[in-house]
Amino acid sequence: MSLQPFHLAIPVYDVPLARAFYRDVFGLEEGRSAKEWVDFNFFGHQLVIHHHPKTPTQESASTNSVDGHDVPVPHFGVVLTWEQWEDLAKRLQTQGTHFIIEPYIRFKGQVGEQATMFFLDPCGNALEFKAFKDMGQLFAK
Repeated sequence: MSLQPFHLAIPVYDVPLARAFYRDVFGLEEGRSAKEWVDFNFFGHQLVIHHHPKTPTQESASTNSVDGHDVPVPHFGVVLTWEQWEDLAKRLQTQGTHFIIEPYIRFKGQVGEQATMFFLDPCGNALEFKAFKDMGQLFAK
């Protein structure tokens, strides 16, 4: 599967704090930047943090029930390889990350079985990272 990189711009109310999070927690490479925004190479995609006053979803995210968990909405993230996901989960746990949903295997033994975890960046943006042992099940019903 060949994918084109996506571009996602998200609001952050504290650029230095968010910059440190994306740079230090993920080890993301910074691209262009200015006082009000920073580009990151987000696993091959372009993530841009933009200064913006706190949004209602950053104050309190809504949730939907999925597999017995309250999944925050909105959220974003990347589908990683299984090994990348395991490495990221270990790194986040080592750094004391507070998880909204701890790393676990969702839909175990079912179509679409996947590893997943949810947490917030320091400005309240919800992130999900997942992995499939069989990437061919990414869109399976």
